Amino acid sequence: MTQYLLAVHHRDGYPTPGPADDMEAVFAAVDRFNTRLQDLGKLVFAGGLVPPDQAKVADGTTVTDGPYSEAKEVLGGFWVIEAASLDEALDIARDGSVACANPVEVRAFQAE
Repeated sequence: MTQYLLAVHHRDGYPTPGPADDMEAVFAAVDRFNTRLQDLGKLVFAGGLVPPDQAKVADGTTVTDGPYSEAKEVLGGFWVIEAASLDEALDIARDGSVACANPVEVRAFQAE
C-alpha cells in the first residue's frame, strides 16, 4: 500500500464562517467521511489547520509570523491515507472533496 496526502485547499483564502447551518453540515459530512475511512482501514491521520494568519515560519534561525506565502488558495486541512493505487486514492479524494466542499490535491509520499 502507498500512502497519499489528500490536501484540502480553501479557495480565496481561509474561509470565513458562513451560516451556522452550512458549517455544521460540512462538519457532519467530513465526520461521516472520516468514519468511513477509519472503518475501511484507509485513514492514517487527518487534521484541520488554523487560519494562515496564526502560522509561524521558521527559516534557518529566524522565526516570523506567517503565512509563508500570500496566495488566494490556502491549505486548510489534510488526510493521510493508504491506498492500493492512485486510482483508489483519487476516488477517496473525490469523496473527501464533496464532504469538505473544497478541492482536494492528491500526492503520493516518496518511496523510502
